[in-house]
Amino acid sequence: MANRLPIIAVIAAVLLFLLYSSVFVVNAGQQAIVLRFGEIIDVKNEPGIYFKAPFAFFDADSVQMVEKRVMRFDLDNIRVQVSGGKFYEVDAFIAYRISDPRTFRAAVSGQVELAEARLRTRLDAALRRVYGLRDFEAALSEERGNMMREVRDQLRPDATSLGLDIEDVRIRRTDLTAEVSQQTYDRMKAERLAEAERLRARGNEAAQRIRARADREVVEIVAEAQKESEILRGEGEAQRSATFADAYKRDPAFFDFYRSMNAYGTALDNTGTTMVLSPESEFFRYFRDPGSKPGPALARKLAAEVLSVPENVLRVGGLVAIAVGVGIVWLVRGL
Repeated sequence: MANRLPIIAVIAAVLLFLLYSSVFVVNAGQQAIVLRFGEIIDVKNEPGIYFKAPFAFFDADSVQMVEKRVMRFDLDNIRVQVSGGKFYEVDAFIAYRISDPRTFRAAVSGQVELAEARLRTRLDAALRRVYGLRDFEAALSEERGNMMREVRDQLRPDATSLGLDIEDVRIRRTDLTAEVSQQTYDRMKAERLAEAERLRARGNEAAQRIRARADREVVEIVAEAQKESEILRGEGEAQRSATFADAYKRDPAFFDFYRSMNAYGTALDNTGTTMVLSPESEFFRYFRDPGSKPGPALARKLAAEVLSVPENVLRVGGLVAIAVGVGIVWLVRGL
């Protein structure tokens, strides 16, 4: 019995090795291509544990795992020319998955890098065709979605020949090249300056209209105010004249005297002015006229003193005092 234990152990090890070589596991994100002497005999798309013939090292049966999930392939700095003749740099990416593992194995030997290299060439050509039919503004407008769908539809036949299914194509960036950027900037600057000039001209025109309307309204308001002021002034002058006329009718002599006193006050105001008048001037009638209504002796005495001033120079301060005194005396004692 003891001699049989090594033999049993060897047999068990061989069985375990054969079992291990015959079993393979497919995960949820994978697909398995079962090969026998380099030929595809089966494809496992569902996750689980599967069996195959052992001795893969003799090229009997082997398993190649490929991705089942959606993968992304980026393509940067693609130089494309639009319909206007200008060049632009475009960044894009493709979302794809391996839909036919058999075709994928036959076309690119199941190598993702080789498949993406072929997609790069086809994506570059599709982008050039799509951009070449449009101008630059199309990539920045609502037409951008249509452009991406066109690129996707152009890629799908070529991708199908590789066993791939194109889920989506997206354009991440569309920029001007260095030589075109300055030209576009200058053109946009000129357009903005022209638009600014147009807006400024419209603003100046509107300002002139508003200013002219305001000036016209000012003239109208001032004219109306002057008209009303002249009317009020005329009415005041008429009322003033009527008041003076009524006062003159009541006592002409007093009215003349009152007017003369006002004239004295106006002419002899303390302005520092020196007046040179003749003693016989009508201005001093109430100082010297014997025919006028006689005032008191004090008034006549003051008048004589005024008339005897050397060189007949009447000083403002003295005449004002005399005029006030004569008025007071005449009002108190002469009437």
